[in-house]
Amino acid sequence: MAVRFFNTLTQQVEDFSTQDGKTVRMYTCGPTVYHYVHIGNLRTFTFQDLLRRWLRYRGYTLNHVMNITDVEDKIIRNAMQQGKTLGEYTEVYEKAFLEDIDKLRLERPERLVRATEHIQEMLDAIAKLKQDGYTYVSDGSVYYRIAQFPNYGKLARLDFSGMKSGARVDVDEYDKDDARDFVLWKQRKEGEPYWDSEFGAGRPGWHIECSVMAMKYLGETLDIHAGGIDLTFPHHENEIAQSEAITHKTFSRFWLHAEHLMVEGQKMSKSLGNFYTLRDLMDQGWQPDVIRYLLTSAHYRTKLNFTMDGLRSHASSLERLRNFKLRLDSEKFPEGTNAQLMERTATALRDFELAMDDDLNTAGALAAIFEFIRDANSAMDGGQFPAGNREPAQALLAAFDSIFDILRPVEREGGLSDEAIDALVNERIAAKKAKNFARSDEIRNLLLQQGVILEDTREGTRWKRK
Repeated sequence: MAVRFFNTLTQQVEDFSTQDGKTVRMYTCGPTVYHYVHIGNLRTFTFQDLLRRWLRYRGYTLNHVMNITDVEDKIIRNAMQQGKTLGEYTEVYEKAFLEDIDKLRLERPERLVRATEHIQEMLDAIAKLKQDGYTYVSDGSVYYRIAQFPNYGKLARLDFSGMKSGARVDVDEYDKDDARDFVLWKQRKEGEPYWDSEFGAGRPGWHIECSVMAMKYLGETLDIHAGGIDLTFPHHENEIAQSEAITHKTFSRFWLHAEHLMVEGQKMSKSLGNFYTLRDLMDQGWQPDVIRYLLTSAHYRTKLNFTMDGLRSHASSLERLRNFKLRLDSEKFPEGTNAQLMERTATALRDFELAMDDDLNTAGALAAIFEFIRDANSAMDGGQFPAGNREPAQALLAAFDSIFDILRPVEREGGLSDEAIDALVNERIAAKKAKNFARSDEIRNLLLQQGVILEDTREGTRWKRK
């Protein structure tokens, strides 16, 4: 069965295919590195990670480009206030972004590209737009004339037929539903960083950056362009207008957008005190694997309500998943194979794959896994889970975790390695046999301090990280 995605451009769920039958040319909007990314941003980046992983699971090769926006209004304002160059200012937050995505186990794209390293390509694109009559100059800045692009609004499904001709906006971001001619090249202001160009000293507008970098590395037509729902208009609408005016070809065949993240039922806002970065949550004691699990739990096209109760609930569910994996990997089962349970495992895998094929229905995929775990635990409790069923069940969990990547506990910084834990567990077993209970208790307490819990069972001692 084909992978299917909801295409914002057509407002329909469509079978996905690539232009060459194998490689996915995918562009995703990355961070604007003016501050630490917040959990709303991370919800979108986590969706993009799931998208990458599922496409590869289904046999595709990825050519994924993500931009780093390192020049725009907020960056310039903050850098000037702190007396720093653009590079000095953005380096801190770009590094922090990469650290955050590594902690959340988000795969890095094949190519990360910075806007400031593509200024000449942007100038070339603006020159082409000027040559074809899509631009005009006002107050020293170059603007895109959207009236020249008849299909403007096709992505956001907005009607701009009554717009005021010549209305323009020169800020990088705006969220009004009325169309404005947008800036391509901004005239230099006193004290601002700038580049020399045929259009005068200045710097690029935000929208032209993504069009240029996407087409440079992926060609004139992408297979997938993805980002947060808030970027649909004006950013992605403007990307289409620029790119298709230059090439006269479809800019992206599929557009995928992740919905907003709410916090305790409200829009995230610093004024409401509900604004969180990954660092904030980790400072409160939450592990990044629990946060990743919560961010993946709801379908990407539904609003996700982020709550502390939700984190606690997902921490418990993650514990259940890991306890089952531990039991599956370490418990001794009777010899033989249970054919009915074998079929149940195959059904769970099929249901998991069908859910993910259906526009990345992560909620359905998780349900398939948890229903299997419930049935498998019941079989184990009743002595009806033979050793021959272990490997297929492990393969099911491996398939699941190749996408969700939450079964491996986080190793604490400076914590014990798996090998060191095994050595201490073996030392404790030897101490107990020698009736050196003081040393046995000392080792248990030492491991507990390192976040490692021991379980003494009939089959021996098992351990797991908290």
